[in-house]
Amino acid sequence: MKINQSVELTSGLFMLLGLAALLFLAFEATDVGSFGDAGSYQVSARFTNVGDLKPRAPVAVAGVNIGTIDSIELESDTFEAVVIMTISADYDQLPDDTSASIYTKGILGDKYIELEPGGSPDYLQDGDELFISNSAVVLEKLVSKYLFNSDSDSSEDE
Repeated sequence: MKINQSVELTSGLFMLLGLAALLFLAFEATDVGSFGDAGSYQVSARFTNVGDLKPRAPVAVAGVNIGTIDSIELESDTFEAVVIMTISADYDQLPDDTSASIYTKGILGDKYIELEPGGSPDYLQDGDELFISNSAVVLEKLVSKYLFNSDSDSSEDE
């Protein structure tokens, strides 16, 4: 009987350690809590098309992650998407004429926002809006435009 209890206790501890390892990996893989509210500030940008951009996607400068997307909302007056980004306070010297562009990681990867700093001597503050933005390139629109243009070119040659 004592051997059965020892085996059950050992297997139970092994299961708990495995569950703890899975939780740790899940938190590390998703960057949960990497940019807290205490050491960050928020800026927003407007886009005519955000494509498949999602909240919690990265915000980067020169390929270095400096923040995350907090929310994406549709403004009812202009029908533009308003993206609110949370940026780490470590990067509080971004010029206020910084531009935002939506890019794709790889060919068919996830979307993210790449910020390109401008040359203004004034810095972004909490609650500022980026006025220069480039919307997402939608692959389906590019393919249909290419197909449509190639059909019209071939019909003109005949």
